[in-house]
Amino acid sequence: MIELVDAIIDLFIFKHLTGVMSMFDFSPTPEQQEMIEKATAFMDEYVYPNEKYMVPHRGLPEDILRPLQARVKEMGLWAGHMPKEIGGMGMGFVSLGLLSEIIGRSPIAPYIFGSMAPDAGNSEILWHAGTPEQKRKYLIPLVNGEIRSCFAMTEPEVSGSDPTTLQARAEKDGNDWVINAHKWFTTGAIGASFSIVMAATDPDAPPHKRFSMFIVDADNPGFEIVREIPIMGDHYTGGHGEVRYTNCRIPAENMLGNRGEGFKLAQLRLGPGRITHAMRWIGVAKRSFDLMVDYSLRRETRGKKLAEFQTIQNFIADSATEIEAARLMTLYAAWKMDQGDQARKEISMIKFFGAKVLQDVIDRAIQVHGALGITADTPLEGFYREARSARIYDGPDEVHRMVVAKQILKAFQAERQLV
Repeated sequence: MIELVDAIIDLFIFKHLTGVMSMFDFSPTPEQQEMIEKATAFMDEYVYPNEKYMVPHRGLPEDILRPLQARVKEMGLWAGHMPKEIGGMGMGFVSLGLLSEIIGRSPIAPYIFGSMAPDAGNSEILWHAGTPEQKRKYLIPLVNGEIRSCFAMTEPEVSGSDPTTLQARAEKDGNDWVINAHKWFTTGAIGASFSIVMAATDPDAPPHKRFSMFIVDADNPGFEIVREIPIMGDHYTGGHGEVRYTNCRIPAENMLGNRGEGFKLAQLRLGPGRITHAMRWIGVAKRSFDLMVDYSLRRETRGKKLAEFQTIQNFIADSATEIEAARLMTLYAAWKMDQGDQARKEISMIKFFGAKVLQDVIDRAIQVHGALGITADTPLEGFYREARSARIYDGPDEVHRMVVAKQILKAFQAERQLV
């Protein structure tokens, strides 16, 4: 509640200082409304009907996916996360959030709209840190949807929540770098054209100056997909790979950004990535909520509709309230990012709060559907399996709670010293 009040105050001050009318206005702009309507209509006509063709861990067949992607590009709704000069929509985070809510309602939509992970995050890194040649060779075809990529950071031997302990190494050898690394949960590895890998180039440097990022082509003889890790959920094209880089030799120009900037680039990727996840979770939660409400109004038991029972009404009320709270927090974080703020505390807050709301809403929707809810006759069971990992990937709940608490304590102490 305090965070929401702060959001309202910040927005009020912003509008007052910029000459915008002081009344607090949550309504979308005409441009945003047009975008929402176009995307919603497209989802109804083309996306939901094609969900039945999705292949677990492989996505839509090419003969279905490509024509749909072409339609999205014609509508001007392609790659909402990227600037116009590279083929994206060139909009801010609030607009991206409004679009992502709609796209998030279907597991195949991010691929159809050109904003899928990990390609979205990799394209953001390449846009900000790539050389002209790297952009020509990797970024342009990636944003166009012609190729896929993967991101190799997490390692099985060390804690994923403490990336300073990564064991991957890259050593300079003449004009080349030689990488030796063991990675896993490399999302999208199967079928990717290249990977972006994090490895230590200066092991004795301070932790956040120790690592660099490199681009490795999938056909490099030192790059090996050991296996596709079997995990809960079906929705990520290319699965989640265990990958080895064994004496993997790459030219020096394949370093991404400057030496020692690995953590800086990772943060550049993870911040927007986390808020985009939260934006899509709103869409998943809303679709689950809609299914729950619709079923409760149709299903009868003991002579009454499910919607007439107090427990079901509580499910509906709690879900509606939690979704709206998560949505407001997410849009507030997006607004702060549009003002140039990194919004680290706000992103961490929505990361653990939004993930819990997502899981709770889907769980209630399944409960209302009863045995039907655990079948594949509705999307709920698939949503549920995917939702559990939301509390782990891109930083587990515990780490994000720690980030929020530390920032609050630090700010409180600073204010006390000023008094």
